[in-house]
Amino acid sequence: MDSLTDTGAISRLEIVDTGRRRRWSDEAKVRIVEESLSGPRLASATARRHGISNQLLFAWRKAYRTGRLGAAGFVPAMIVPEPPAKDIGSGCGRIEIVSTNGRRVMVERDVEVEVLLRILRGLETLP
Repeated sequence: MDSLTDTGAISRLEIVDTGRRRRWSDEAKVRIVEESLSGPRLASATARRHGISNQLLFAWRKAYRTGRLGAAGFVPAMIVPEPPAKDIGSGCGRIEIVSTNGRRVMVERDVEVEVLLRILRGLETLP
């Protein structure tokens, strides 16, 4: 019997699953990923236990390693030496301030804070 030649009427149609996507919170994803990383060769078993595909679990694991999944994960760190402190006692010095829109302001070190704040607020409103 071929499906193309079978013209019989369907007497009953049953829908087993709606195929709706599940939504996983970041906390649940982190918990599942950490469970899969707790021992060797646990990825497939963990995926089956939670009803997700191996590919989805591996995508979550990659996001976890790069720090894009929740607060946990591995973040690259770089240790740099602290710059030497400069003497800001006497003498004149200038400060360069760069605003968020890229404007630069050079001021003397003894500028009044209120005046500087007014200038910076004005610069932030410029297009």
